[in-house]
Amino acid sequence: MAYSYRFAIFLTVLAAIAGISSAALVKEQPLVLKYHNGALLKGNINVNLVWYGRFTPTQRSVIVDFIRSLSSKEAAPSVASWWKTTENYKGGASTLVVGKQLLLENYPLGKYLKNPNLRALSAKLNGGLSSITVVLTAKDVNVEGFCMNRCGSHGSSVSTSRRAANNGEAYVWVGNAETMCPGYCAWPFHQPIYGPQGPPLVSPNGDVGVDGMIINLATLLANTVTNPFKNGYFQGPPTAPLEAVSACTGMFGPGSYPGYAGQVLVDKTTGSSFNARGLAGRKYLLPAMWDPQTSTCKTLG
Repeated sequence: MAYSYRFAIFLTVLAAIAGISSAALVKEQPLVLKYHNGALLKGNINVNLVWYGRFTPTQRSVIVDFIRSLSSKEAAPSVASWWKTTENYKGGASTLVVGKQLLLENYPLGKYLKNPNLRALSAKLNGGLSSITVVLTAKDVNVEGFCMNRCGSHGSSVSTSRRAANNGEAYVWVGNAETMCPGYCAWPFHQPIYGPQGPPLVSPNGDVGVDGMIINLATLLANTVTNPFKNGYFQGPPTAPLEAVSACTGMFGPGSYPGYAGQVLVDKTTGSSFNARGLAGRKYLLPAMWDPQTSTCKTLG
């Protein structure tokens, strides 16, 4: 014990002299998301959109263009090159296509939604097993758990008895946090609510709420295709898993650390930060995704 203690001190002193942390002397263990033998969403997948509350046409186009960009052919770094990492999971490519859209601007279920409301809204556009229905809630809509422990969620209509057969329709919910918790759900485009306080980045589409939604939508779409029925790729308990992107929280570019998004591109005209190009000249900031081939969190750049 004495030897180990003194050796640890020796390493710490060496680290201090070298100007590096003692943690850097310990080799980081690879991150592993175990495959639990369930079905993944592969092939052509329709993404249906339920717009709950008031979104401007510009806001809707930013989000729709992002989904379309997942299968477009812009020069790298691009939205499509980011999404291509999902091909490294078992089963090949997941090609997302914008499907049906439903606008519910009159708040038919009110401005506070619970989990059963989200499932009911997603059921309005159920497209079967080869689809994902995304419920998008406007900035004046609160959702159970929003801003406290989540910025969105994903699930399926599959029951426990049917899960072994991997049946059911997948759905995603993402909320606009512009007025409720931008420091929690729209970082790094707003000061974080806790932790290191670095300057916020300028959002690439000029809308902190919607650009934050893009980060969370990207996260949940990747998590959904790789773990749609709670028996795909994840680490930890199935009720609170680390998944394809949620396992890499806060990483957007090389050199990232808590409070710092990493090295990303900056638009010379607007000063906005991005790391992926999309359709129609769009620019987006997308989070790191776990790559099964390297067992690391992979960023663009």
